Amino acid sequence: MTDFRDPFDSIKDHPFDAALSERYLVYALSTITARSLPDLRDGLKPVHRRLLWAMRLLKLEPSNADAAAGTAAAAPARNTTAYKKCARVVGDVIGKYHPHGDASVYDAMVRLAQDFSLRTPLVEGQGNFGNIDGDNAAAMRYTEARLTQAASDLMQGLDEGATDYRPTYNGEDEEPEIFPGLFPNLLANGASGIAVGMATSIPPHNVAELIDAAVLLIDNPAAEHAQLMEIVQGPDFPTGGVLVDGPAIFSEAYATGRGSFRVRARWHKEEGSRGTWVAIVTEIPFQVPKSKLIEQIAALINDKKLPILADVRDESDAEIRIVIEPRTRAVDPDVLMDSLFRMSDLENRFGLNLNVLDATHTPRVMGLKQVLTEWLAHQIDVLVRRANHRLDKIAARLELLDGYIIAFLNLDRVIEIIRTEDEPKAVMMEEFQLTDRQAEAILNMRLRSLRKLEEMELRKEHAELVKEREELQKLVESPARQRTRLKRDLAELRKRYAPETEQGRRRSLVQEAGPAKLIPIEAFIEKEPITVILSQRGWIRAMSGHRDLAAADTLKFKEGDGPAHAFHAQTTDKLLLAGSDGRFYTLGADKLPGGRGFGEPVRLMIDLDNATEIVTLFPAKSGGKLLLAASDGRGFLASMDEIIAETRKGRQVVNVRTGAKLRIVRPVVAEADSVAVIGDNRKLLVFRISELPEMARGQGVQLQRYRDGGLSDAITFRMEDGLSWAMGGESGRTRTEADMVPWRVTRGAAGRMPPNGFPRDNRFG
Repeated sequence: MTDFRDPFDSIKDHPFDAALSERYLVYALSTITARSLPDLRDGLKPVHRRLLWAMRLLKLEPSNADAAAGTAAAAPARNTTAYKKCARVVGDVIGKYHPHGDASVYDAMVRLAQDFSLRTPLVEGQGNFGNIDGDNAAAMRYTEARLTQAASDLMQGLDEGATDYRPTYNGEDEEPEIFPGLFPNLLANGASGIAVGMATSIPPHNVAELIDAAVLLIDNPAAEHAQLMEIVQGPDFPTGGVLVDGPAIFSEAYATGRGSFRVRARWHKEEGSRGTWVAIVTEIPFQVPKSKLIEQIAALINDKKLPILADVRDESDAEIRIVIEPRTRAVDPDVLMDSLFRMSDLENRFGLNLNVLDATHTPRVMGLKQVLTEWLAHQIDVLVRRANHRLDKIAARLELLDGYIIAFLNLDRVIEIIRTEDEPKAVMMEEFQLTDRQAEAILNMRLRSLRKLEEMELRKEHAELVKEREELQKLVESPARQRTRLKRDLAELRKRYAPETEQGRRRSLVQEAGPAKLIPIEAFIEKEPITVILSQRGWIRAMSGHRDLAAADTLKFKEGDGPAHAFHAQTTDKLLLAGSDGRFYTLGADKLPGGRGFGEPVRLMIDLDNATEIVTLFPAKSGGKLLLAASDGRGFLASMDEIIAETRKGRQVVNVRTGAKLRIVRPVVAEADSVAVIGDNRKLLVFRISELPEMARGQGVQLQRYRDGGLSDAITFRMEDGLSWAMGGESGRTRTEADMVPWRVTRGAAGRMPPNGFPRDNRFG
């Protein structure tokens, strides 16, 4: 009978948030444990482990594994293993072990072969595998690869019971859970990855230093962190460079497992003819594409952000050679390079985040000592497992040897049984007390083995195996022997990566240096006197030299325009322009248009709204202070250094209230102790400057109280010098009121009428 059940009957209702969180948690755990974080024991992610395993099954391991294990002084043996197409390897990986995209698997394989990405490459490539400029590798159908000796060291013991195997994703094959080899790949080659809610970033290190630190922990498990840091100098990047942080920063980072290191390019000065020179960069920071670096430096030249730099050239071949040419030979090389360190990727930071999966597949952030300790515990476990595996093999072989010896001692009877009995195996097992394996092995013996020499060889092999078994049993039972054996194995491995060898030499120099100095832009500008002129309509220009501000040829304007601000300055000055909306803008005096013609509209240089009036323009003074006040009588003090903002949008400093405008922007005079304020109502008051707050932004406080009108003017002065104001007219005279005590009250008062003779426009001048 046909089943006509409604398919919607099988749908179950679940809260959306519960279903989403449950499924996202599964995804997050999968990403963390099976994709992004390396395993502490072999330093590999699953894709890398499967790549190397597939290459091993394709017989791409070095054929000279034993020969290459010689001393450091010996010449390295030649690898005679044939290459195979990368497409073949990638096909095996995605077909048998790693059901993901071929592009991602090939990218992982390419990185394992790049000597500028891995300190000790695990794959030896033939063909285009990319370069330090950032160019991509050729397609996998064009490139070939085989394993390196380091990969062979990492996989050593796979056939000796040193690790467990698990079924592949489709259950047709098996793959190792971990690589048991002695090569310390996690720290030697580093790793990086972003999981869900966590990430890892591990720089590469020098193998010899890691082995020496491991040996120290074998001898003294309680060794202090400081003792390890005397051995492990820091990261050792494949591209070299200079590590410029101090010992305290390295120690803190490796103690906690988190930190960052400053890496600089390595350079030297190269002398030319007639006193000229250039800077030659020979090593660049890790993971910085050379082409991008040169583009950065070229952009500094094109944008004129570094005027002391004239040119940059890439003369690299197999070795990096970047030529940096100064503007003149008088430029200080250290000043030029310090500027480049701050303004380009010639100096960058590499983060340390030692977040790895431990033996229980739990992500943890560890310090250097903890990583090495757990790695050594893993290696001890591998050593014991290999010893037990060998003991099982010896036991199996001894069983057969015992059977062979019995056969030789009773050869005639054995031959007779084989010739006459229908079931010789059962008869021999009963007569000579043989096991099934022993009897089967005797029946499978070849006639040529039935000679006296063979018996002697069997007895010799039997004795050697018994002796080896005794040694292995002592090794398994004695932790002290295990540590001694591990030290011996590490010493053999160290010979291959000794500092005296090309493979093992330290490439990154550790040389403490302070942060690159911030060279002010004024240092790159030739200091020259100029006269800055801003018209009423907002046209600005800078004339060379300090001109007479009253001369007719200086103050020429368009018809209907006139002078607003004119002053003397230097090309190295920063000019502050204040808008009536309380926003301040910064202009570089060296970037102003020349004095020919009427200049250019200043609103084209900054984002100043057409409806906003220009209150004032003046040169900023380092360390100087300003008195700022709005038309509603609110104001405060501000530091000129905090107002400077070299962007088109400027910086909002005074938050003027609705209906009010910024009216007063005056520099605070030296040693001023008082503030004088006068309103449109012609009321004057004086109060102590200490009653005004110093702010970076805000409305400020009430300076004077008004019934009608608002603020007219404000100024700072010294009480003992009295208050001065311009008399007006062409005389240029000023008048000073020495006794200002009658007008001195607290801030916010209404004030009283000013002294006789005070200007009718209520301005201090």
